[in-house]
This record gives sequence, structure tokens and C-alpha cells, in this order.
Amino acid sequence: MYLKALTISAMAVCSAAIAQDAPPWNPGDREYSPYPQQDFPNQVLFGDTHLHTSYSPDAGMIGNNLGPAEAFKFAKGEEVVSSMGVPVRLVRPLDWLVISDHAEGLGVAPMLKRDDPAVLDTEFGRTLHGYVQDGSAEAAGEAWNLWAGSRFEGKNPYSNNPEFSRGPWEETIDAADAANEPGLFSAIIGFEWSSTPNGNNMHRVVVYRDGKDVANSRVPLSSDSGVNPEALWDWMEALEVETGGRVLAIPHNGNLSNGLMFDDTRYDSDEPIDKAYAERRARWEPLYEVTQMKGDGEAHPMLSPDDPFADFETWDTANFGADAKTPEMLPNEYVRPALRRGLAYEAQLGANPFKFGMIGSTDSHTSLPTTREDNFFGKVAQLEPTADPVRFEETIAGRLGAPENAIKAWQTSASGLAAVWARENTREAIFDAMQRKEVYATSGTRIRVRVFAGYDFEESDLPRSDFAVHGYANGVPMGGDLGKSESRAPRFLVRALRDPDGANLDRVQIIKGWLNADGTTSEKVYDVSCGGREVIEGICDDLVGNTVNAREATYTNDIGQAILGGYWEDPDFDPEQSAFYYVRVLEIPTPRWTTYDRKFFGVELPEGAPESIQDRAYTSPIWYTP
Repeated sequence: MYLKALTISAMAVCSAAIAQDAPPWNPGDREYSPYPQQDFPNQVLFGDTHLHTSYSPDAGMIGNNLGPAEAFKFAKGEEVVSSMGVPVRLVRPLDWLVISDHAEGLGVAPMLKRDDPAVLDTEFGRTLHGYVQDGSAEAAGEAWNLWAGSRFEGKNPYSNNPEFSRGPWEETIDAADAANEPGLFSAIIGFEWSSTPNGNNMHRVVVYRDGKDVANSRVPLSSDSGVNPEALWDWMEALEVETGGRVLAIPHNGNLSNGLMFDDTRYDSDEPIDKAYAERRARWEPLYEVTQMKGDGEAHPMLSPDDPFADFETWDTANFGADAKTPEMLPNEYVRPALRRGLAYEAQLGANPFKFGMIGSTDSHTSLPTTREDNFFGKVAQLEPTADPVRFEETIAGRLGAPENAIKAWQTSASGLAAVWARENTREAIFDAMQRKEVYATSGTRIRVRVFAGYDFEESDLPRSDFAVHGYANGVPMGGDLGKSESRAPRFLVRALRDPDGANLDRVQIIKGWLNADGTTSEKVYDVSCGGREVIEGICDDLVGNTVNAREATYTNDIGQAILGGYWEDPDFDPEQSAFYYVRVLEIPTPRWTTYDRKFFGVELPEGAPESIQDRAYTSPIWYTP
């Protein structure tokens, strides 16, 4: 004991002597640490902008019992019990989450379940209450049909009633504020504006930068008051003017819009879009949700026939109504042709309506953002893991159209995630990353991707220890703009790191789109890095292979690489042609969620269901404008 006390005393004396002898700090001296001067984004944060809880009518009425508080708890890595009674947990927590329950009838389901007097004062509400209290799957179907049918007929008393939804909205905000831990986890406030004219998807998720003081000033806008997206922009603009807060909107699922998502005319009009429209759309919708449960929207094999990876989780036969989808609609439904047409609009109008970054998210209606193929809990609660054929055979889209065009539950994707490059994990930093488009999409995997473009990069810059410092100092990141070059072609530095709990990487690609002199547009896919395989004239000389054992639902990382990097200079650059470039990273093949289900439950795959999948990431573009 004496020796210990003596040691502590000696340390104290020594410490005091050092402090006394230390020279006074002179701010003019050279600083030892460079980091106080750094303010660029230095971490990637994975999250979900699009999660529904029991507060959404199409979740809570059909089995979802988990509210916003449980959803945030699950996203933060804690175990919860699913609505069907299954313990569930993420392999790793998310860094942030936006709960985006539908504005139309927000909170009606939990109000029905707790016998709230506000829903028992009408015959309509009492009928719904009876179905919900019944609790059977059949009664849930009747409740949903009554709810949706009354909205279609304009007779639903709750779907466009701000006062009815005020209480649930405040509960949602309070849950977000309770879960928000700046620096550790960001619980971001949001809602979904769910315009679906004639069954055509025009939905947008609205994301807030601020907290309760701004969000509580207005109840979310219902699309039942108007289905035109420009009405949503008006509402957002008024909110910002009134509160000083900031919001943005994220469209999704153009593949179910029957050509409306990236149309050449204003909604429900023959009037071509003009500069004012283009500027407003770019202002309020800086991002697009390119991949989620209801299919992938990056590219389509009919529109990109030279891209062997364009046919990925494709939904192209139906919408939510009865109208058939035609090939003529497809160019207005997918990201790559929209980005190409945006270049033409920029030249024609002086503004680009489709200058957006890309993210993924889930659109899960289970309160559970599960995106791993081996932990997929379905689109809605009734499609949680089960051997019941409903898990594969339930119709998700095309209920009102021709049966052969219906899209079944087995076609649902275990997708996706939004990755943002930020300096800190806060609502404000994540929102700002979205606004500047320094974000990327994944189909559910946690691939890390970074890209810089500039005119002075060299191949020797790729292994630099100060890769990010050099990249920001001499180029622009994803979402950025390159100024005109008189001589040099753009040069790109790309680094990609596999999901630490997932599969190796197959390849890194750069997708380029450009505007020709005659006003037409073109595209090309370049392989940049192929994990040890040779790249010959922009194409990998061989496929990566496939280690999937489909019957056992296993794979190995014997192929591909954990880290891929690439230096690429555009070999076809024309300084007079405007262009965009984005990076696509592919994993090696792994078992699809349906294959994991077959192994676990002993069921057979539906006809047409693939046994394996190549998960991927898409970065926001970098634009070149002459």
C-alpha cells in the first residue's frame, strides 16, 4: 500500500514539473496536428430513408404492431420481436434512420387498436374498428379494401384530415427526438407523400433537417388534397419560409409509374416542362431512391442492351392499377435514361430537372429495415419468414391488371441502403450530405465506395495514404461538378471495400452518359477494376465465377477481392460534350433470400426465381458541363 502511494505521489510531482517546464503556447508556432483544420467528410454512414411502421395504414391494418419507438430501437441494434412473434436483430446497427409513414391516414391503425374515440365517432370508423379488432388475416384484408376503396372514391374521412393526424404526427416526432443521439445515431424526421393517380406510383419521401420545432409546425401533406408533385413542392417551400427550416423530397419507384416519374410534360398536361419546372424539381428533389424492395431502377435491359448487368431485380410488367405497361413507358421510368435526358434539357432549357444523386432504401412496412439476404423479413408483416406459400406467392403489384403481369412476393428485393459521406453523425450533417449529393445507393450490402474526379490525378495517386485529402484538394467527389476542360480528359480515382460481413467484390465500373452534337444521347459502361483479371479495352477479360451452393445456401470468398481500386481516364472524352459519370460496384454472386428460405424451410423456389444474386452499389453521378 505504501509503495502504491509513493508511486502515485512521484507521478504527480513529475506531471507538475513537466507542466511547469513546458514552454508557453504560441499560436504562431507550427501546429503539430493537421486534423483541427480538416472539415471534409471522413466517414460513411449507412441508413434508411424509407421505413414504415404500424402508423402507416397499409402496414398497421395488415399485421404490423411495431410503432416508431420499436423501429428506432431495432435500427440501433437492439433485439425486438417482430409482429409475427419472431425475435429479430440486425447483424450491425444502422447509423441513422428516417421513419416515413404515409401522410394519408397517419396513425389510423394504432388509433383503431387502442379504441381511440376519434375513430369511433363515424360509421366508417366503427366498421374499420370491427375488422381490426377481429385480428384475422381475412378481416385485415377487408379493413384494407375498405380503407383503400374509400380513398379512391373520395369518401375516406381520415386520409386527408390534418387534425385527425396531428396526434400521431406528434407521437412520431417525439419518438424520433427520444431516439436521436447526435454523434452516435441520427433519428431523422420524415413522412411519405403517396400520390398514386390511376395506380401509377408518384410517391416522395420528405426528409427534415431540423427537429420538433420545425416538424411540429405543420401536419404532413396528404396527396388526397392533390396528386401533382408540384403541390408538394409548394407545401415544402411554404414550410421553409414559415419556419426557417429545411426539407427535401426523394422520389422512388419510377418502375411502377407507367412512365410518369421522369415524364417530358408537367403532370396531367401536354405542356412541356420548362426552365422554371426544371429548376424547381432540381431544387426540391436532389436525390432519387434507385433501389428498394419493389425492384431496382438503375437500368433496364431493353434500354441498355449492351450492359450485361442491366437486368437486375427488374419489375417491368405492372403498376398498382389496371393499366398495362408498354415499352414506350420504360424510358421515363429508369435512372440512366433520365440522367441522359437531363443533359439534353440542360442544353435546351438551361436547367437540368434530372440532376439527382442516388440512394437506396427499404420501403419496408414491417418496422424492420432488414436488407441482408439471409435475414429478410419481407415487405409486410404477413410476409415475414414462413413456410406458408404466401411468403412467395402473394401478389404485390398488378392486382387489378392481367394476371400474367402480376408481380409476386418472391420478386421482392432484400434492398436497399442509403450511404452518406459525412463528418459527423447528426441530422444536420446527414441532410447536408444528401443536399450536396455526396451519397450512394446499395442493394442492401454495406460496400464502402469513394470516388474523385479531376484533371490532374495520376495513377500513382491511388495508393496514397492521404487519398481523401488529395481527392478533395484536386478534384470533386460523387455528386460534384467538373468545370470545362480545354485539353485533358477527366480522370477518376475509385476505391471500394467489401461489406465486412459480406461478399468479396467482382468489379468496379464507370457508367458514362453524354450529349451528342445532334441532341441525341449515348451511354457506355467501362470496367475499371476486375480483381486481378485483366481489363481489355474497358471490359473484364473473364467473369468472376460463382461459388454459390444453392441447395445449402452457402458461398465462399475464394473468388473476387476484398478491396478494389481503380484509376481511369475517359478514353472517349470530347470537351464539347456534356456528360455524367457514376460508379457501379458489383459483389461476387451470393445466395438470394429465396434460396436461403428454401434451405431453412424446405420449400421449393418458384419458377423463374434466381438462386443467386450480385448485390451492388451505385454512386451519385459527377457531371461535366462544357
